[in-house]
Amino acid sequence: MELTLLGTGCPSAHLERYGPAALVRHAGQTILVDCGSGVTQRLIAAGSSGRDVDALFLTHLHSDHIVDLYQLIISSWHQGREWPQRIFGPPGTKRYVDGLMKLWEPERTLRIAHEERDSTEGLEVEVIELSPGDVHQFGRLSVEVVEVDHKPVRHAFGFIFAGGGRRLAISGDTRRCQTLIDAARGVDLLLHEVFIHYELPVIPGLRTERTVSNVASYHTLSSDVGKIAGEAGVGCLVLTHFVPPSCDRDAVLDQVKADFSGPVIVGEDLMSFDLQAGVLSYGQARMSFPLITRT
Repeated sequence: MELTLLGTGCPSAHLERYGPAALVRHAGQTILVDCGSGVTQRLIAAGSSGRDVDALFLTHLHSDHIVDLYQLIISSWHQGREWPQRIFGPPGTKRYVDGLMKLWEPERTLRIAHEERDSTEGLEVEVIELSPGDVHQFGRLSVEVVEVDHKPVRHAFGFIFAGGGRRLAISGDTRRCQTLIDAARGVDLLLHEVFIHYELPVIPGLRTERTVSNVASYHTLSSDVGKIAGEAGVGCLVLTHFVPPSCDRDAVLDQVKADFSGPVIVGEDLMSFDLQAGVLSYGQARMSFPLITRT
């Protein structure tokens, strides 16, 4: 099983951290998690494309996680996709996708007529709405749906991937959530969001004390994420969805490591993890990370 971080950012536009998205590949299956800004470009940089995606799983319907969905559909078609996009998401996903496709219908109709491509099936969508506890199978890769706590968002999910004797947990957006901790217990790698509260000072005209407090209330503080990984007993903790995207990486790492004795990695866009071999790849660099020994 391989995990590639396509976007490790948040709603704030950033040149290094694109919108939230991750790619999970195993035994010929390719699953995209979330569809943040720039995801189609990051897919290509990761050696994949929208054409290759077997399914898109959405953690929730916040704009930064879904903003490039229509771009994904169109670019996948341009890349030769001749089968519908399969989109798995929380309740409300079908309504959103139907509205999105209706909004762009005039543009799409004109494009289809003018470009005269062989097939339009790649522009079709199939939506499956998720419930907590669902397990979906893609060949030898399974995806378990875990409800997380991102209130006031009504429906928000994390996912547990399993395949090849390895397990991967993706938190989605959440405050500390016992359900996620229990589901992620003993996974080889936990990809978890992080909110760095001390990097978000009050700035008149930009954000108030109340703004900072409210945003912090439905994310996981950098002072808590190490405790979560420790309680779950995960093999490796990787941080993502950095709020704010610009931060002192060493300071965050030191804070999280104070509560978790295992390896902690500050995630970066296009960083990949081979969970079978225990190898992290980032640009030209390669390094090993320990795997949990299973009997």
